[in-house]
Amino acid sequence: MPATVPPPVLTARALLLDMDGTIVNSDAVVERCWRAWATEHDLDPDEALKVVHGRQGYATMAALLPDRPMEQNYADNRVMLAQETADTEGVVPVAGAPAFLAEIAALPHALVTSADEALAQARMTAAGLPMPRTRVTAERVGASKPDPEGFLKGAAELGFAPADCVAFEDSEAGIEAARSAGMRVVGVGPRASALSPDVHVPDLTHLRVTHAPDGAIHLHVTA
Repeated sequence: MPATVPPPVLTARALLLDMDGTIVNSDAVVERCWRAWATEHDLDPDEALKVVHGRQGYATMAALLPDRPMEQNYADNRVMLAQETADTEGVVPVAGAPAFLAEIAALPHALVTSADEALAQARMTAAGLPMPRTRVTAERVGASKPDPEGFLKGAAELGFAPADCVAFEDSEAGIEAARSAGMRVVGVGPRASALSPDVHVPDLTHLRVTHAPDGAIHLHVTA
């Protein structure tokens, strides 16, 4: 009889959490807003949706319309952020997120999101989730994911080296950013499954958190 392979465990000192697709399911809003934008610009909405996740809006627009002036992307992004902030219909927590955030409430953790502060507040509130005290939102970085700046800033604010942090992400841009920052990655949800994170879970019900007196945080993947 073959030996049973134990479920994976990651050990960290701090946790860095993406928001959309990782702890908050905002896909309904994202699809509504970006399909409308793509249609207005004569783009295929289905193709546009393949690149929107994880990035700030202006970076997505630059990828989709590479010849357009960046000033126009920044202007459109401001409009998009206002629309997304006002639209919370269908915003819900990712399965297991409330219990997971309760488990890590007293542990070092930060939100690292491509949303700005207003959008992050709106979506976390709509999903009924507590906002982490430490957070790195869009206003606080000079470059969008997949640049590692946000994750590096989050680790620094928590006071830990990147190698001591585990990032939670759902998108290609986010996983690339975390890896470039020198962090291990828990991939959450279907988008992450094909992106070779260190550990993948369908949602946060498949993760259990324990911690040791020395400050070590143990992430146990469950069936």
